[in-house]
Amino acid sequence: MKILLQIGVVFGVYWGSQCIEAVLPFPFPASVISLLVLLGLLLLGVVKVDHIREKSDFLLGNLGFFFVPAGVGIINYANVIWENAAAFVTICVVSTVLTYGATAWAVHLTCRLMEKKGGREQ
Repeated sequence: MKILLQIGVVFGVYWGSQCIEAVLPFPFPASVISLLVLLGLLLLGVVKVDHIREKSDFLLGNLGFFFVPAGVGIINYANVIWENAAAFVTICVVSTVLTYGATAWAVHLTCRLMEKKGGREQ
C-alpha cells in the first residue's frame, strides 16, 4: 500500500504539472514543472521525503533503462548525425571546455570566500 501511495504522489504531481503546462501561454515542459512543484512541496513540508523515498530510489536505480528508447531513436537519424559530425564535435569540445572553466572558476571563488570567512572568525 505504501508503494501505491508513493506512485500516486509522483504521478499526481506530474498530472498537476501537465494541467499547469496546458494553461501556460508559452511552451514549458511538464516534467520541469513537476520537478519544481515537487521541490516546492518538499520545501513547504506538504510532502515528506518518506512519502516518495522508495519510489524515487527505484526510479533513480533504473535511470539508465529510461534512456534506452532515446538511444535507439538516435539510430534512426544516424545519417543526419554523420552529416553534421563536425558541428557536433565542435559543440561538445567547446561546451566541455566552458564547463571545466566555469567549474574551476566556481571552485576558486568558493575557496577564496571560505578563506575570507575563516580569516574573520579568528
